[in-house]
Amino acid sequence: MERIFCIVLGYTFGLLQTAYIYGRIKGIDIRQHGSGNSGTTNALRILGKKAGLVVLAGDILKCMAVIYLCDYLFAGGSPEMRYLIRIYAGAGAVLGHNYPFYLRFKGGKGIASTGGVVLSFHPWFIAVGLLLFVGNFFITHYVSLGSILVCVGFFVQMVIMGQNGFFAEMTAAHLYEMYLITFLLMAMAIFKHRSNITRLWSGTERKTYIRKREKQEEEEQVKKEEHE
Repeated sequence: MERIFCIVLGYTFGLLQTAYIYGRIKGIDIRQHGSGNSGTTNALRILGKKAGLVVLAGDILKCMAVIYLCDYLFAGGSPEMRYLIRIYAGAGAVLGHNYPFYLRFKGGKGIASTGGVVLSFHPWFIAVGLLLFVGNFFITHYVSLGSILVCVGFFVQMVIMGQNGFFAEMTAAHLYEMYLITFLLMAMAIFKHRSNITRLWSGTERKTYIRKREKQEEEEQVKKEEHE
């Protein structure tokens, strides 16, 4: 029963569509611009750096908030269920973010929300997640690739740590159940990025730059190559 409550409560928190709300305040529907995605990257490209930061923080915090709430409500007397409760609450929040019923199930891709799961799950997961995303971003400038790597890395790290006794208080059944939910989160992220994967494979994926100078240099290099 706790699992159902966590998913429902998580989904409810996930319905707080930060990018959509911020866009409406600015007089636009973010889903009608750019990639059509109600998430951090599209908000950054369409509305600017401030919007990107607000949306990123909002989507991370809503996920962390419901995870800690469910942890308080359901895991206090059952420490062996703590991490399972967290993954169910986080999964619910990602579902709510990706498929909000009041927006005809057209939301974001759930990466910032998944980042909230990673940040609130256990400190040891944070370093790997940051390394995968930030390291990839500064090397390739592909947000989509970094997003996929974070989700894959979360699942791989979960299994490695679990199989090496990190979650010793959990039963084997609960442990494998947690693996399954984490795998489904990874699979959903990959599914939501299927068009990005196609563009990455063909070399047509759009890069994202924080500094204008880097973007200008990239555009100049592309023009130069086109004229060679």
